[in-house]
Amino acid sequence: MAVDPAKLGAAYAEVTGHHQLCRGEMTVLEAAFSTETPICIACTQERPLFEELAAEAGHEALSFVNIREMAGWSADKASKTPKMEALLTAANVPTVPARLRAIESDGLCLVIGAGQAAFDAAQRLNRTLSVTLLLTGADDLVLPSELQFPIFAGRVVSAKGSLGDFQLVVDGYASMLPSSRARPEFAMPRDGAKTSCSVIFDMSGETALFNRPHGRDGYFRADPGNPVTILEAVIEASDYVGSFEKPIYVTYDASICAHERSRKTGCSKCIEQCPAGAITGEGDIVVVDPGICGGCGNCAAHCPTGAVAYAYPARTDQISRVQTLARTYLAAGGQAPVLLLHDASHGTPLIGAMARFGRGLPARVIPLEMHATSGVGHDLMAAALASGFRQIVVLGDPHKTEEFTAVAEETLLMESLLAGFGHAGGRVVTLLEADPDQVEAALYALPDLPEISRAAPTPLGGKREVSRAALGVLADSGKPASSIVPLPGSAPYGTVLVDAAACTLCMACVSSCPADALRDTPETTQLRFVEAACVQCGICEATCPESAITLEPRYNLSNNVMQPQTLHEDEPACCTSCGKAFAAGGMLRAVERRLQGNSMFDTDERRALIHMCEDCRLETLSRDGADPFAIANPRRTRTRTTDDYLEAGRQGLTVEDFLNED
Repeated sequence: MAVDPAKLGAAYAEVTGHHQLCRGEMTVLEAAFSTETPICIACTQERPLFEELAAEAGHEALSFVNIREMAGWSADKASKTPKMEALLTAANVPTVPARLRAIESDGLCLVIGAGQAAFDAAQRLNRTLSVTLLLTGADDLVLPSELQFPIFAGRVVSAKGSLGDFQLVVDGYASMLPSSRARPEFAMPRDGAKTSCSVIFDMSGETALFNRPHGRDGYFRADPGNPVTILEAVIEASDYVGSFEKPIYVTYDASICAHERSRKTGCSKCIEQCPAGAITGEGDIVVVDPGICGGCGNCAAHCPTGAVAYAYPARTDQISRVQTLARTYLAAGGQAPVLLLHDASHGTPLIGAMARFGRGLPARVIPLEMHATSGVGHDLMAAALASGFRQIVVLGDPHKTEEFTAVAEETLLMESLLAGFGHAGGRVVTLLEADPDQVEAALYALPDLPEISRAAPTPLGGKREVSRAALGVLADSGKPASSIVPLPGSAPYGTVLVDAAACTLCMACVSSCPADALRDTPETTQLRFVEAACVQCGICEATCPESAITLEPRYNLSNNVMQPQTLHEDEPACCTSCGKAFAAGGMLRAVERRLQGNSMFDTDERRALIHMCEDCRLETLSRDGADPFAIANPRRTRTRTTDDYLEAGRQGLTVEDFLNED
């Protein structure tokens, strides 16, 4: 490939070109490692060798960028230099590393399977792990004269946990009898046996024990009829003993979570979108199990408030890198950039195959590697389009289609917003494909859509602030037909509609709103609403005792979207005794309707109490001879005992009469 070092690396103090840095020019690299200057190598093929040399020299500031497969190896006639410049510059953007979680595995491994194949796998694993074999069938098993691990029969009915802490329940659990001769024989089976282990090796061929088996650390699953996959799984599982560090992929802020209030469930998107089952609801909040979380990012992509946020990397770091790619590429003379989001396990090998055996990536398609592309939200989409990218392609594994439901909903939201802003559609494309030829053909067939903007607003604040800043740029660059853009039902933007005839201004919705979008006014009887704060969680709708609230998903481009607007107001109800305003008129009328026919309010004097403030009501009750505080001092009755019953019988009294006399 043709590389011009003089035109690359504007973000670096010095850029040098080499032809055989990993071979004949290695002395140059060794000399560089003797300094403390940060070094970036723009090739990844010999990365293990370079990292070994850096470790020997004690040089820690080493990074890598692949400009060969990702840019240089391409049949596209357009210049590759702008893309190389963009990749090198983006690699220099500082990011905050994710926090790590320590995991300990003692090597206890439960092998689940049938017959000789399961026994052979258990023998291989037992070389490094402490194995227990749970047989689901034993027809073809030939027992050796010496057993190196315990064998049981049974069937796993439930399992939970992750690497280092699995808990399982087994039915038909029975230990193998030492006297077994021609075939394994087992003791009396029992159901509901509980066990624990650090690693599970499942080659039963039955349904996986977990919803997302490929993302559960410590759980290995192999096809019992495929010796190759069994051997691969054995090799991988054999190393799972000792201490490990796992990134904490997402963070959680309970203060802005809209999951539940007042025992009314509102938003549950993160729970519904988590394919691994790592998120559960616990009252007003949700709990994320970092041991189970595989970092797919669905929860963060779909969270309306940003309470669940991706941290591998953080939102601001990811968007800053995207903006740097667009800005550098365009400044270097690149045209019509397309952002290709891909992961390391699936996307990177596909791009490598395209570069080595096909046409490679088009010069205008700029790749960005992520841990998981299933966590792409509309905030990242909007920021990319606002920074100069004309299209976004999300490349994913077709074997993990269940993980891309959040991306589909976020794409629908983004396309609805763009259509409302007056922009052409088809800006976000999800490509679930495993064939590099098909991926290559799809990328070269992408249309040349018009540019929207190059404004690239700084990603400051939470998810909604970042999203609104980018959406504001997209709206200003278009020609919206209306200030109100209708959105799909799952959208996190919208308004609240109040039925004035039904609303009593009880303000239950205000106290239950987790986003402070609904507000009351202490001086007046008004229900106020800030549309920019509303996340359409629906808690207010579920809480309203009069069923007077409905939700309307939409995006409001009006300038007053940040200001409180009055949804409903009523004349205050004034005390008939002192004249003080003490409630909303509608609420007082609702109380009157509910108390109709109540025996406690069957006289005019009693009904008049309803129209009094709390002070005048107590004063009136006291003046009429009633003790308004009697209810606060109920008569205390001591606990009945056997002696009480016996004594009451001797006196010919009931125990109640006896205690009353006492």
